[in-house]
Amino acid sequence: MAAPLDELYFQWLYGLVSLESPQTHWSLAKILFTKEYIWIVPNDDNRAEDGRALRREFCAETQIVADREWMELGCSMLEMLIALSRRLSFEADGEPRAWFWHFVHILGLSSYSDDVRMPKRRIDAILDSVIWRTYRFNGDGGLFPLKNPERDQRKVEIWYQLNAYLLEHL
Repeated sequence: MAAPLDELYFQWLYGLVSLESPQTHWSLAKILFTKEYIWIVPNDDNRAEDGRALRREFCAETQIVADREWMELGCSMLEMLIALSRRLSFEADGEPRAWFWHFVHILGLSSYSDDVRMPKRRIDAILDSVIWRTYRFNGDGGLFPLKNPERDQRKVEIWYQLNAYLLEHL
């Protein structure tokens, strides 16, 4: 990985979700950026591809030519959550930034800021629960907890979890 390119890209991603408030969340975003999103349920590779598509957008917007190796790196949790926020914004209205912070809240990370830190191992455990689907049957501990799930949410692709969540909450 080219460090300067990674830093420019991270700053660009952070600009997509940063809040206009005295508290910053740079450290949390950095952890999300360094944590790889790994898909284990069929078709969740689409969420990874959506996240990686942000790199093409970044390169087009900044007119940076990135090498193929960098473009093909795994998708980070930050990329996946931003891309998913954009999809959700399209499906249910609202701003992608607001949906991103909704996810952060659902995951129990909303109190984390650059002023109030949480142990990295705790954040990693939360993210690992999402990645490895170790959350509860109803989605508690994941991105889309449901009151009345029809199926075990640990086995449902993220896109269908999102849609069930929207039906139940909107």
